[in-house]
This record gives sequence, structure tokens and C-alpha cells, in this order.
Amino acid sequence: MAGVHPLVAQLLYNRGISEPSQVELFLSADKRLEADPFLLPDMHQAVSRTYQALLSGEKIAVYGDFDADGITATALMVQGLSALGGRAMPYIPHRLYEGYGLKVAALEKLRKQGVSLVITVDTGITAFTEVEKAQRMGMDIIITDHHLPLSFLPPAKVVVNPKRSDSVYPFAELAGVGVAFKLLQALLKGSGREELINRALDLVALGTVTDMSPLVGENRYWVKCGLELLNSTQRLGLQEMMRYARLKPGNIDAESISWILGPRLNAAGRLDNATTSYQLLLTQNPQEASSLASELEEKNAERQRLTSELLNRAREKIIAAGVDLPLLMAVGEDYPPGVMGLVAGRLAEEFYRPVILFRTGHEVCRGSGRSIPEFDLMAALKNCRDLLSKFGGHTRAAGFSLPTENLPHLQQRLFNLAQDQLADLDLRPHIDIDAEVPLPIFAGETFEKTQQLAPFGCGNPLPTFVSRRVAVVDQHQIGSQGEHLGLKLRQEGIVWDAIGFRLGNFFQEITPYVDIVYNLEKHQWNGEERLRLNLLDFAPTD
Repeated sequence: MAGVHPLVAQLLYNRGISEPSQVELFLSADKRLEADPFLLPDMHQAVSRTYQALLSGEKIAVYGDFDADGITATALMVQGLSALGGRAMPYIPHRLYEGYGLKVAALEKLRKQGVSLVITVDTGITAFTEVEKAQRMGMDIIITDHHLPLSFLPPAKVVVNPKRSDSVYPFAELAGVGVAFKLLQALLKGSGREELINRALDLVALGTVTDMSPLVGENRYWVKCGLELLNSTQRLGLQEMMRYARLKPGNIDAESISWILGPRLNAAGRLDNATTSYQLLLTQNPQEASSLASELEEKNAERQRLTSELLNRAREKIIAAGVDLPLLMAVGEDYPPGVMGLVAGRLAEEFYRPVILFRTGHEVCRGSGRSIPEFDLMAALKNCRDLLSKFGGHTRAAGFSLPTENLPHLQQRLFNLAQDQLADLDLRPHIDIDAEVPLPIFAGETFEKTQQLAPFGCGNPLPTFVSRRVAVVDQHQIGSQGEHLGLKLRQEGIVWDAIGFRLGNFFQEITPYVDIVYNLEKHQWNGEERLRLNLLDFAPTD
């Protein structure tokens, strides 16, 4: 690859990019990555029905989900339709009182308020009964969603989803907010006002990264543009959220969304009502912005507490049942539904097994699961659809509900499916290493060269390196319970700071020389920016 640093060329090759034209397009990450919105199934019909509503002054409800993807998609769609002169209102269900997806009671309430068109964002692809009943009430439904469809579609007027089996759209991995953006893009195409919607790419970036959609193709371009907007955001609520989180504009990257902004946006919907996050994204009142950001800060702290408590409880049950089983499950009557998915994800990562948590009620049981690449959770649930009331999600993350009386049958069937698929596999977590390098290679401009591949995230992970026989100068445990590991490392006379998150338990295994696996990150300390190693694994060496 002419003109490309050898290490960058290796990183690109590891990501399946080797042709010169591919390399140039990936590194440029420009508008050429976007596809024609009208290639999405039913897009022509979606535009026609939406314009009919806009021109005749119909009341439109944008029905979203309560996670960051759904919240940003709702804000984007309401803002976009309003800019086109539409009478648009948001509706985001309450996680605890209503649950996920379209609900007949909510649709009845919207109909009474005069709504004749409902546009779903990040939800609706499995809402068969609800769509049917809405149409009987005299409402049209346009579904925009990115979750996996079943073998047949709801009887909606329009179903826009890049994962439809008949879709010819070249990129199927859009987030819910990405599909919503494509509808607005289609509405504006040829109007001379296309740039109007690009101002909302900050919302697309927030939803796409937080929902862990792969940062390749169209998503890569959008997130790159969205990060530029976030770093000079004019949204008062985001300015206040960044201030509370001690994030400095100019330093915000995809990792900042994943670990700081995204969890705060998600916190409201996990514990209570996602409207707080929705309002924060759109408010133009400085006092309200500060109040909403403060509320989300408190909710996020509460979310962290609940997650920690449930993690400990569920882990105990799973360990007691045995961690070598093909599928790990834990059941409780009072599991907080808003953090069950988070905890299932942590446990799936820790034990490298699919994990499902169940919250049982007298009549209804709800479940949330996270999986590993070797087990398709959504396919497993499809095999159990006769036992379920509702389900939806992706291959590695899904949620569902069922009559409580069906729970033992569901558990047994899911266990059998996992046993059949995973019994002969060596289920151990692994780290994909991009290159073996000496640490001093990063003392010059090499790190900055690797940043050409940013933004990093799912589908385009942070580059991971291994360096051999690195000297340990100092070691200490970090955190209130010593859960993290801090090291000072030296090679060829250069000393590096390193931190190993959740590696504190391995403190005693450190020897004078170690082989290390790590990412690199910029770290602010006492007003100074330095490179720091994010330690992923280590092994003693002579």
C-alpha cells in the first residue's frame, strides 16, 4: 500500500481492507460511503405517506424505544418532521409500566389525541397484533426498525428495515437512528435542503455508537461527522451533560460516547421515564438543560449501584449452578428490568457463555439475554416462539416476555438448544491481536498514524498489540476495593503508564518481566496529555 505506514497497512489488512480503492475510501470516510435511501424496502411508500400527512396537516406520532438508539431516533424524527412543517409529537413507552415495543393502550391514547399516522423508530418489526389493531382504529403505521424481522412482516402500511430478506440495500447494519435518518434523507432528497438533516448527525452518532452498531460503511461516515458536531455542540443539554461528566469539547471520541454519554442517556429509560433524555437533547432553555443533566447524572449513579448489586446476586446463583454449563441462567422476582441486559452482558463476558436473566411475576415473566458469537440468541428464541408472548433483538442481545407457567419449559428448551450447538466447542474468550511490536515504536508519530482508522468501536476495534519482555518498574492496585491494576513499564529506556481494568485480582502474578497485550489511549493527567497503555492481558516471562 503505497504511502501508507506499514503498521497502518497491517491494521487495515486485519480488518479485511487491502485493495487500494478500499484503503482510500476507508481512511477518507466521506460521503461516498452513503447509499441511496430509496434502495431501502418500502421507502417510496414511506415518503409518499409521510408527505401526505405533512401536506394535509395530520397529527403524526413518532413512537420510539427507551434506549439511547430509540431516544436519539425519536428526537431526530420529531425535529426533522417539525422542520418540514409537520405536526409531530414523541411517544416513548415507560419501561416498567408499559415495556418494550408498540402497545395497544398507547396507540388508543394517541388515537384519542387525534393521531392518524404513527412512525415507529427502533421498534415495531414484531408488532403484529398492535399494528392490526391500530389500523382498525383508523391509524396508519410506518415501521422503521433495524431489529431482525421474523419470517413474515407486520401488516403495516410501510416496513422500512435494511434486514428484510428482500432488501437490496448495500449495508444492513444501520442502527435504529440510522434507519430514521434515511427516511428523513429520502424526504429531503432533491429539495435543495439535504444539508438541513446533516446537522442532526450528532444524534446519529450518539445512537449508533451506544447501540454497538458496527462502525464501518455508512455508520463510519456518520459517526465521524457526528463526532465533529459533538465536539462543538450547540445542544444545551449535551453541553451540560458534558460539563457534569467532566468531558471537554474537542476531546470527545467514540469511546466517550460508549462509556460516558451513552450510559447517561440510557439511564433515564433504564430506571424510569426516557423522556428526561429526550428533553435533554432538544431543550433550548439553559436552566432546564442544567436540571435535566443533573437528573441524568443522579440516575446514572443509581443505575451503577443497581447494576453492581444485581451482578453480585446473579453471579452467585450462576456459580452455584455451575459455570461450565452451555447456557447460564438466573431467576429472581425483583431483578431491576432496566439493568438485566447490562448484567447479562457482563456475565457473558466473564464466563464466556450465553447468559439469560429472568424476572418472574405471578402471571408474566420477562427475560433479557446476552450471548457469544457461537450462539445465535435470536434464532434460539424463534425456536421457542410457541412459549413466548413477545420477543425481539439481535443475534447476541435479545429480550422477551412469556406466561410465567411456561418458564420451566422455555428454560429446558433453550438449554437443550445451547447444549446441541455448543457441546463440542472449546468455549474460551480470546483476544485478537493486530501486531507484535516493541513499545518504543509508539514514542514517535506511529500512534497518530494509527488514529487514521478512527472512529473505533464494534466492527472496527481499537488496535490491539502485544509487546514482549517488558520490565515492570512499579505495580499497585487501584480502586476502592483494589479491583484495577496500575503498572509502570519500561522498555529500551522509555517508561510507560499502564492500567488494567478489573485485573486487580492478578496483582500477585506480576513478575519483573511480562509479555503484555494492550490498547493505547491518550490520557489527561494534571493538565498534561500522555499516552497510556490499557492492559488487556499479561503473562510472566523470563
